[in-house]
Amino acid sequence: MDSSSSSNSCFSVGSASPGAVVLLYSELKKWDEFEDILEERRHVSDLKFAMKCYTPLVYKGITPCKPSDIKSSVLSSEEVHYVIKQLSKESLQSVDVLREEVCEILDEMSHKLRLGAIRFFAFALSKIFKQIFSKVCVNEEGIQKLQRAIQEHPVVLLPSHRSYIDFLMLSFLLYNYDLPVPVIAAGMDFLGMKMVGELLRMSGAFFMRRTFGGNKLYWAVFSEYVKTMLRNGYAPVEFFLEGTRSRSAKTLTPKFGLLNIVMEPFFKREVFDTYLVPISISYDKVLEEMLYVYELLGVPKPKESTTGLLKARKILSENFGNIHVYFGDPVSLRSLAAGRMSRSPYNLVPRYIPQKQPEDVHAFVTEVAYKMQLLQIQNLVLSPWALTAAVLLQNRPAMDFDALVEKTLWLKGLTQAFGGFLTWPDNEPAEEVIQSNILLHSNIASLVKDQVVLNMDSGDSEVVDGLIFQHITLLMCSAYRNQLLNIFVRPSLVAMALQMTPGFRKEDVYSCFHFLLSVFSDEFIFLPGNTLKDFEEGCYLLCKNETIQVTTRDILVTEKGNTVLEFLIGLFKPFVECYQIICKYLLNEEDYFTEKQYLAGVRKFAGQLLDQGASQCYDVLSCDVQKNALAAFVRLGVVEKKKVNSDTVFNVNEPAMTKLEEMLGKYSSGTRDGFSHCIYHHPVRRESRLWHRILYQNEQVLIQTELFISSRFFSREVRRKCRGNTTGRTWSIFCNITVSIYHN
Repeated sequence: MDSSSSSNSCFSVGSASPGAVVLLYSELKKWDEFEDILEERRHVSDLKFAMKCYTPLVYKGITPCKPSDIKSSVLSSEEVHYVIKQLSKESLQSVDVLREEVCEILDEMSHKLRLGAIRFFAFALSKIFKQIFSKVCVNEEGIQKLQRAIQEHPVVLLPSHRSYIDFLMLSFLLYNYDLPVPVIAAGMDFLGMKMVGELLRMSGAFFMRRTFGGNKLYWAVFSEYVKTMLRNGYAPVEFFLEGTRSRSAKTLTPKFGLLNIVMEPFFKREVFDTYLVPISISYDKVLEEMLYVYELLGVPKPKESTTGLLKARKILSENFGNIHVYFGDPVSLRSLAAGRMSRSPYNLVPRYIPQKQPEDVHAFVTEVAYKMQLLQIQNLVLSPWALTAAVLLQNRPAMDFDALVEKTLWLKGLTQAFGGFLTWPDNEPAEEVIQSNILLHSNIASLVKDQVVLNMDSGDSEVVDGLIFQHITLLMCSAYRNQLLNIFVRPSLVAMALQMTPGFRKEDVYSCFHFLLSVFSDEFIFLPGNTLKDFEEGCYLLCKNETIQVTTRDILVTEKGNTVLEFLIGLFKPFVECYQIICKYLLNEEDYFTEKQYLAGVRKFAGQLLDQGASQCYDVLSCDVQKNALAAFVRLGVVEKKKVNSDTVFNVNEPAMTKLEEMLGKYSSGTRDGFSHCIYHHPVRRESRLWHRILYQNEQVLIQTELFISSRFFSREVRRKCRGNTTGRTWSIFCNITVSIYHN
């Protein structure tokens, strides 16, 4: 196992802090040792393992209650009683009718945790995991910390979500280490699976509807059910912050509903503290990779069913490599809240009366959610295939094997320098490591006569199940590349900003970075309000790798930095191209459209561009990117979202969309000729340099004012007014023009 460093940086950017750059290097982080739990399983009877003496540690030594006790506690809770009375007054329904509805909701959602079901799953999963995985590696130090945390305060487990295997694996691991099996928030989809749904219920799953639809009674019962389990320390509560499995291997933006619920007992002083445990689950090969690509290409997700599960048993003959499960340090909610927020508003009304969440509490919950996800990302393990896939995609459709090995090893060094948690077999030649990973992913790439070739057709046909086989392969490969982007995104954004910044002045580079981050904040995880630190981290990593040097005013590219920056731009550029293509499509869209119409239309438009050879950006076919782009455009104000009758419709603001498309075009076209000149000195370039500084000093002003003006007129007017003026006076004129055009 290669160790790597966890990097934090801090330096001043812009004219407000003219001092020299200060880099704060953190100590090297020693990654915990991993233990392969399957090694013991392969030498011990599965039946003996399932029937072992299971005496899990409990919260403060309390006597565990029964599932029926939890239901009784919810039924008698003051909060549920209060909501029933209020709804009875509003709807004129009797209290008894509403109480009966509460019982039905509880019957539908509640778990029936039984040791027999846990032992059955332990036996079955032990056999399955040994069959399909080479290793299941767990950091034992994290397990030891979790053991202590469970005995001290209520615990909430927050795993990353890449596969259905995630929740099965965690329950299996906690049983293996004699820890309480968690109660798990599961979707209602599983209840449609005969027998399997009930088995999951008896192994600790409690079921929630995907949307509550403003159902106050359901919300009250569900939240009280979760809080009751948490307050009693019944078992660790487990749920996925992402809400659903990530189909693209990028961490999805968090959902706040369940996190709000589990944090509320602390806010109301019903518990002294709560531990949040981020867990990172990494796969060499994801079981559902083909299914995910079909969904990304618009094929509806198949409904969960027992028949479907039985059909999927063919995977038992496949090899999916290794799994790494990293249990992060338990994070004290009390410590996070210290000096950050006040709990006093909750003292002003009785605890059982639901109240609107104060803004500072909402901001705190949001911050905690993103921090937990950043901890998950920090501890995700990268396999050699993630590096190989990234190299292949920048050299498709094929490349020489020796060249692939050389570039992968170069990328390995860069990944470690950027703090990536990389697993690489010790004492094994690089050629063998890469060859074994190509063999593991033989459905994506093949080694043919010293050439590594991406599988672009199925042999008999270019079309499979109505989908172009080439697109299936490339999107599967992209998912593994995206694992790399989880840690490369900040330096990649800095590289993109450097490419488009004349003179490499720090404030100009930062403005470009800020613009890109604001556009792509739905694609990747960034802590809200943390843009400057994200920029500093990206610059620090590039400085650490000797790609750039930062002076008082400028950012300079070193002689060897070109290669790194070009790779980083190649890594991120597909997302810029995707958004630009979607902008072009939306500029030709009808007045109002639904999300369904948008997804079908942009997929058809992108497919035509690919067929005609007008674009090579296959990533735009992904509905994940399409949905994120639409969300970003709504957030930026270039697309308006509103309700018409019962439907949500969208409308494009053409001037703003035109301007955004133009700006993205500058990034995707890469108008700069590499990074060969770090500072412009030629007088003939002064006007160009001045114009670009005006364009990028405050992209938020540009984007927001373009909601009301024509981009062509604006550009022509600014150029005419600014010609021949000094920088300071020019910026003043630019602001005056912006304000005057806005008012007109």
